[in-house]
Amino acid sequence: MSDALRVVLVDDEAPARTRLKELITDCAPTVQAQVVGEAANGREALELLASVAADLALVDIRMPQMSGIEFARHALALESPPAIIFVTAYDQYAIEAFELRALDYLLKPVRRARLMAALERARGLHAPAGDALRALEQAPRRHLSVSERGRITLVPVVDILYLKAELKYVTIRTAEREYLLEESLAHLEQEFAETFVRIHRNCLAAKARIRGFEKGEVQEGEQGWLVLLDGCAEKLAVSRRQWPVVKELAAG
Repeated sequence: MSDALRVVLVDDEAPARTRLKELITDCAPTVQAQVVGEAANGREALELLASVAADLALVDIRMPQMSGIEFARHALALESPPAIIFVTAYDQYAIEAFELRALDYLLKPVRRARLMAALERARGLHAPAGDALRALEQAPRRHLSVSERGRITLVPVVDILYLKAELKYVTIRTAEREYLLEESLAHLEQEFAETFVRIHRNCLAAKARIRGFEKGEVQEGEQGWLVLLDGCAEKLAVSRRQWPVVKELAAG
């Protein structure tokens, strides 16, 4: 089965993974496919895909720790991301959202004929577009994903002190270290509006980490307000334009 479709199963329920594995085995005489790995959540799946080559991932949507949609967004940072077919028990959600975005899905309980049709189409599928995935899920991600030395590093959003745009990257700063992210600061601001506040045209600060302000030099020869953050010795400049917004946040 050298040309077999390599499939990874991602579902927090072991019986659901077992059923899919059995169905794929049943389909094998007609559609060459084999399961090359299983994961109980999105984090496990990303670790698995760092060491196992897969053409397709069958991914449950509702999972603890990380939804299937968030997993798919992080998987795009892989060197060779797999195609994704989502598995869901929520048909109204699937029909309205997935068909609108032209994303393939399977409804639970998965039927053999439907799975076979999905596997046959899967060879022509590519990893879903980031814009489609971003529009699909209303809740913000719990992690940001960074590609480092061919692996995906997940950075919990709750650990982030600030996000700063520098050239074509965004620097993620936590109490421990910095990471480089290839995403738009504007998109991050929109997605995480409840978590971060724009303090400068190139910087978002974590609202929960702001512990105060002080007057100081914001750039050479110019005085202004600086933000002080818990867990960070660096003081961040607040632009004149953003100061009224930041000041109101602090007062609240």
